[in-house]
Amino acid sequence: MTDDDQQLRVSKIRNGTVIDHITGGQALNVLAILGIDGTSGDSVSVAMNMPSDRLGKKDIVKVEGKELSQNEVDVLSLIAPAASINIVRDFEVVEKARVERPSMVEGVLECPNHNCISTEDEPVKSRFAVVDDGVRCEYCETIIRDNLPAHILAE
Repeated sequence: MTDDDQQLRVSKIRNGTVIDHITGGQALNVLAILGIDGTSGDSVSVAMNMPSDRLGKKDIVKVEGKELSQNEVDVLSLIAPAASINIVRDFEVVEKARVERPSMVEGVLECPNHNCISTEDEPVKSRFAVVDDGVRCEYCETIIRDNLPAHILAE
């Protein structure tokens, strides 16, 4: 048996998205960003801590039948800044792009400050500036540095 015969292979997807070069250990957070929790019926493949020349270790997520929204890509870029997004149609990659960190994300994160105007019953969308060490609320200046997926608003 050769080394190739012993490697586990994940089948190609017909239509959907492959997210590659995710920071090692972040695949489950990517699934949380995408709202995939195992009950949605989405067909998902996850590979974690795979060898990577560029990252040392990387995760890969394949989601059948889903193309990411710009909001999803923006939040994804915050926890996986080196990720690449591959759109697959009829088993072929038709679009490939690297994520880019936006300067601002709006309406996708919840401010952890319970006194912030964006968390009240006001018609105000949350707005966060993307800073070097996390994201900063534009209204109350609270900075989220850790556990970003816990602050993602349900769509």
